[in-house]
Amino acid sequence: MRKSILVLGGSGRFGRHTAEAFAAAGWQVTKYDRKTGDLNRQATDVDVILNGWNPIYTDWAREVPALTKRVIRAAKSSGATVILPGNVYVFGHDAPQNFNDTTSHMAQNQMGRIRIEMEAAYRKSGVRTIILRAGDFLDTTASGNSFDMVLLRRIAKGIVDYPGPLNTPHAWAFLPDLARACVQLAEMRHSLSSFEDISFPGYTLTGAELHAAISAALDQKLTLKQMSWLPIRLISPFWPLGRRLVEMSYLWAKPHHLDGAKFVRLLPEFRATSLNAAIAQAVSFHVNPDQPVMRADVAV
Repeated sequence: MRKSILVLGGSGRFGRHTAEAFAAAGWQVTKYDRKTGDLNRQATDVDVILNGWNPIYTDWAREVPALTKRVIRAAKSSGATVILPGNVYVFGHDAPQNFNDTTSHMAQNQMGRIRIEMEAAYRKSGVRTIILRAGDFLDTTASGNSFDMVLLRRIAKGIVDYPGPLNTPHAWAFLPDLARACVQLAEMRHSLSSFEDISFPGYTLTGAELHAAISAALDQKLTLKQMSWLPIRLISPFWPLGRRLVEMSYLWAKPHHLDGAKFVRLLPEFRATSLNAAIAQAVSFHVNPDQPVMRADVAV
């Protein structure tokens, strides 16, 4: 019998890549349409619900709890496993540098607390849940993420802008790899615990290391500059999104690393894309400057 997955947020970064990966692995993939879809009905008899919904930052407090309840209700009704992308927001300023499934969720800021409460709701619900936690995304197209909107915003002028100290380790995840991992975890879901929190190792890079990789991929001598947060801080009282960006800016200054020990134990044969190959794909859209930037305000 063919395995089936309902993808929520199929037009977003995470949802798009995972939908493609599941289809390539032979799954029956349905992308949910939030305008016309019936979540409870469409979730009936599916094996997996992939929750790629991610409202814009300014709508998190209002929308995330409601969306979480809807997904849990649909999964309870259908018996489906829920897969969702976790992030590092839950750990907070004072967390240790090494993040894994035993690291306490200590964030006190609004964005972190919303994510903590969302994950706690899944854990409490009894719904079979797989959280695959990753760092910032590296995409294969311009999709409105930090990499293309911040680091590469002045790449045409030969400048890489980095929003933190240049020697601070920061976690990154290549989306095609993350999507392949989701497929493999989905296919072994019945051998996993009912609630799994799995850190995706990805790449841990300083700003200087990332700059070197981008320069090599583009075969250019690029200038690395540390971005100033001052302009955003000054206008944030009048710009709600700016306030949320400033709230999360500490992650660029806080050294952090996603511990992949559990991931490797579960998927010992998983082979990640090399850093050079991933960066080459992540900057490839600059070869075609007319490529439109995808909106990413409704899905991960």
